[in-house]
Amino acid sequence: MKQRRVPLACLTVFTVVWTLLAIKPIYRTDWFLENLISFVAVPLAVLTYHRFQFSNRAYVQATLFVILHTIGSHYTYSEVPVGDWLRDAFGLSRNHYDRVVHFSFGVLMLRPVRELAIRNPKALGPFAAGYLSFAAVASFSLLYEILEWVVAAVVDPAAGTAYVGTQGDVWDAQKDMLLACAGAAVGALFDKR
Repeated sequence: MKQRRVPLACLTVFTVVWTLLAIKPIYRTDWFLENLISFVAVPLAVLTYHRFQFSNRAYVQATLFVILHTIGSHYTYSEVPVGDWLRDAFGLSRNHYDRVVHFSFGVLMLRPVRELAIRNPKALGPFAAGYLSFAAVASFSLLYEILEWVVAAVVDPAAGTAYVGTQGDVWDAQKDMLLACAGAAVGALFDKR
């Protein structure tokens, strides 16, 4: 029971935050599209807990990331108030909350991705394990950007602009992937096993 405390606490915190942010999101369709990942990933982590357990650190980091993502889905990424505050405080041209979350994806999800993909990182050595973890995060970021585009184009083109959240930046997807990679590089520097 002791080993379940952190995963259970993470699930509880996420469930409370998610439930509160599911109440009256700014754009319900966008909220639903953004939460498709949570609808799959969180139950999958719960259902497979007895077969595969992450470290406590991985659970905490993944929970922090999905909370950041859930906040973005409630407001839509381009309208999160803290992003507006950052834009106004630093004289930025757009709300950069999505960029913060993409960078956070790299930093926070490197450890869970490593634990999921590489069962024995010591057998690979630190460089190979770090490189493969970085590459996996970069691949997930690429896959997310492609899925985001496909979902926006197929499921609800009218909600596509809010869902994709480019805010007029034609290079948005590339910048998002770059930030995820930068975050993964930072995460790899501090993720010593």
